[in-house]
Amino acid sequence: MLDLSSKRVLVTGGSGFVGRHLVAALRARGCVRIATPRRAEYDLTREADVIRLLDDVRPQIVIHLAAVVGGIGANRAQPGRFFYENALMGLFMMEQARRAGVEKFVGVGTICAYPKFAPIPFREEDLWNGYPEETNAPYGIAKKLLLVQGQSYRAEYGFNAIHLLPVNLYGPGDNFDLRSSHVIPALIRKCVEARDARRDEVVCWGSGSATREFLYVEDCAEALVLATERYDDPRPVNVGAGFEISIRDLTELIGQLTAFKGRFAFDPSQPDGQPRRSLDVRRARDTFGFAARTEFHTGLQRTIDWYEGARAGAALGNP
Repeated sequence: MLDLSSKRVLVTGGSGFVGRHLVAALRARGCVRIATPRRAEYDLTREADVIRLLDDVRPQIVIHLAAVVGGIGANRAQPGRFFYENALMGLFMMEQARRAGVEKFVGVGTICAYPKFAPIPFREEDLWNGYPEETNAPYGIAKKLLLVQGQSYRAEYGFNAIHLLPVNLYGPGDNFDLRSSHVIPALIRKCVEARDARRDEVVCWGSGSATREFLYVEDCAEALVLATERYDDPRPVNVGAGFEISIRDLTELIGQLTAFKGRFAFDPSQPDGQPRRSLDVRRARDTFGFAARTEFHTGLQRTIDWYEGARAGAALGNP
C-alpha cells in the first residue's frame, strides 16, 4: 500500500467540485505536499504547459480530475469542445507524467463511457459492448481514451496507471448554474426557487422514466484515495453506490426535502439521456475495500442545506 503522506501529489482539477473534497481526504491521510494548479497558471490542453507543470511540481503521484463537464444541455451545446479538450488533457497529462517518471497515475473516467443499452447493473466487462448514449458520447469517448492510454502504457512501459469510473456525483459545492449543472443540483435549485416564489410548477427535462445512480462526493473522494493507495491493475473499476432511482422518483424526493408543494411537469421534447444507469460495484469493494457510506436521503439533505446557505450568502450563477 502506498503511504501518501510521504508523496508529492498533483491533483489536476483540485479546485473543482470533486477536487476540493479529494484534497481534504488526502490531507486527512497526512498528505501535506499537494499541488492543485489552476487553468490560469497551466492550460492542460497545451503540452508545453503540462511539461512546465510537471517540471515545477515534480509529483510522484498524479490524480487526473481535470475535465470539461456538464449536464445533458452542456453536452449537447458543446460536443466538439467536450471531446477535444478532455482528450487533449488526458493524452498530454499521461504522456508527460510517464516521461517525468511519475510513480502512479490515477485516471478518472466517467460512467458516460458505457454503452447506451448496457445491461443493468453495468459491469466493467461490458464497457466496450456498444456505443455510448448520443448526447454525452463525445465526452464519454474522450475519457475512454484515458483508459486505453493507461493500459497501453502499462503494457509497453510498465507505467502504473489505473482507471476509475465514477457514477453521477452530488453533494455540497456542486455546480448549481442551470446552464451547465447536472440533474440533482438543477432540481434542487428549481424547487427552492419555485417554493420561495410560490410557484406551483417545476418543469423537468425528459419523460422522468430514465434511472440514475448517485454517489455522494465525499464518498467518491474516499474511493479515489483508497484506489491510489491500494489498486494496481489495468482493469477499469466502477465507483458507485450500487442503487438505482428514476428521475421521476428523484424529483418527488427533492420536492419533499425542499418543502416544494407544487407539481412536476415533464417535458418529453427534451432528452432523457441514457435510459438506465446502475453500477456493479463489487470490483471496488473486493480490490481496494471501497463501499459507499452516505445514505442517499442524508446526502441530499446535506446538499440542499449547503445550497440554501450559499444562496443566502452569495449570488450563484444565473441561467
